[in-house]
Amino acid sequence: MRTRPSFKPAAYNFAFLDEGSKREIRRKSLKAVAIPGYQVPFASRELPIGRGWGTGGLQLTLSLIGKSDVVKVIDQGNDDSVNAVSIRRLIEETSGISTTEDTAEASVIQSRHRVPEERLAQGQILVLQVPQPEPLRKVERREQATRRQHAEMDYSAMWLTLYEGIVKWGDITLGADYPVTVHNRYIMAPSPIPRWDNEKLHRAEHLTLFGAGREKKIYAVPPYTNVLPLQFEDYRFKRESFAGKSCRRCGSTHTFLDEVTDEATGRQLYQCSDTGYCKKMAGSEKGEPA
Repeated sequence: MRTRPSFKPAAYNFAFLDEGSKREIRRKSLKAVAIPGYQVPFASRELPIGRGWGTGGLQLTLSLIGKSDVVKVIDQGNDDSVNAVSIRRLIEETSGISTTEDTAEASVIQSRHRVPEERLAQGQILVLQVPQPEPLRKVERREQATRRQHAEMDYSAMWLTLYEGIVKWGDITLGADYPVTVHNRYIMAPSPIPRWDNEKLHRAEHLTLFGAGREKKIYAVPPYTNVLPLQFEDYRFKRESFAGKSCRRCGSTHTFLDEVTDEATGRQLYQCSDTGYCKKMAGSEKGEPA
């Protein structure tokens, strides 16, 4: 865990956003929790990062954190990417709170495109950055029409898309951002997480909040909520397979792996997408703290 000594309380309001903005985002978050999977419109604020680079998730994080919180920020599982480092630095320099790379230490985890490998516990909050919150946008471009379809539970076009993939390719071909049904009611976009992570949302102990700054939507999956991928009885949902492969750093065979190229040999190797979990695994195998 670490803190940044450069924090200047007089330079910013705590966590950058003004208190009125935070209250509005918190109210919309409570509504989202009360109606799992429902997209709640909110007045997205301007931030010193470009829209589409995580402003929705960042606004949720800045509105939720307090001085006793510990925050972890990852981008596609990586703690050290440009996006993750920039967002973490903004949080640190405008709030002075502690940050960490250890999932278990964090009270709020903000992520882009991944759910941490380590199982989240009750009381933790996962904030996912979302570029496109509307799962029906693949089949319907009009916002008014998608709202009506959600209200009427008319998801026939989405089912037809799955069926067309089977007819054309012999299987369901949707990859990341695979649509799910939440609380047996709304079809929801889980953000562009890999299919590997979808099942981590089902009946999870933690609260998951989704923020789309450019589209101005917030939605949520409360703890212990059913989150089930769309599938047919004879064509089941399948997650990515890494059978026979292992992480080159920690040796893990049960995590989501990224494919990398060894610069010296040109060989294709694999390593854990979740860098914090990989470091912990490697440290525990050596008998050392991660």
